[in-house]
Amino acid sequence: MRPLLGLPLAALGLLLALPAAAQDQGALDGRVNKLEREMRAVQRKVFPGGAPNQVEPQITAPTQPTEIPGTPSSGPLATLTARVDALESQQQSLTGQLEQVQYKQRQLEEAFAAYRTATDARLKTVEAGALPPATPGAVAAAGDTSTDTPAPAPATRGPGNGGGTLGAPAATPVADPARAARVNAIEKPSTGDVAEDGYTYGYRLWNAKLYPEAIAALRPVVQQYPKHRRASFAQNLIGRSYLDDGKPSLASREFYDNYKNLPDGERAPDSLFYLADALTRLKKTKEACDVYGELTDVYGDKISATMKADIAKGRIANKCA
Repeated sequence: MRPLLGLPLAALGLLLALPAAAQDQGALDGRVNKLEREMRAVQRKVFPGGAPNQVEPQITAPTQPTEIPGTPSSGPLATLTARVDALESQQQSLTGQLEQVQYKQRQLEEAFAAYRTATDARLKTVEAGALPPATPGAVAAAGDTSTDTPAPAPATRGPGNGGGTLGAPAATPVADPARAARVNAIEKPSTGDVAEDGYTYGYRLWNAKLYPEAIAALRPVVQQYPKHRRASFAQNLIGRSYLDDGKPSLASREFYDNYKNLPDGERAPDSLFYLADALTRLKKTKEACDVYGELTDVYGDKISATMKADIAKGRIANKCA
């Protein structure tokens, strides 16, 4: 009976110990929770992207990938794909710009071809003697304000580029003794470079305002030495001679041919500029505006600041859009 009497006392002792154990368990849980929170905070600081062997936080903020200098931000295939996409985009842009330039050039060529066909037909009619030479009033009615004469006959072709002698040009007959004296006063250079000498002599004649004689001297340089550096200079100066002599129609043909045949020549931009000037004098303002646009598109990075200012003035004068 004595052991049985001790059971209520033992049970009473256990009941008294339960609140204390519960208190200890609650304190322990609080400490564990605190430690877990602190570990999560440390983990977020030490391992911003997380680590597989660490306790993941319950609430995570979106993280940005850390870029390390000197290492690719993505795989080789992704990097290569991005570069190819960039190159394709640039190619599409350049292709679009090229198509715009080609379209403007085709428009200019078509307009000038029609104009040149009409001019050639009129000149052939005059040369054939079917009609008397055009008068200023009749030409103006057709949209041309010049009374042009046919270009001098081409000179006999000489030897290869840069050597030999130029064939005797079909110079305009000089009936006026005073004019003949002016022509004879112009010194003919003789340096051994026939094309250079021909251009220099033509330039001196042009500078003396002897325009037909200048054209006769410059024409063989263009025809016999088309690959010489001075070919571009010579044909541009032929156009200048016609323009200064009051013949913008013939001048426009020379300027256009110089640009078309020698687009990389040193005087190709000048020929386009003076072509616009000639068309302006012919009252063809739309075509002149197209030429100004072509000049800017093709040679915008090569022309001087002075020419750019003159182009701006020409566009204003022609009321270009």
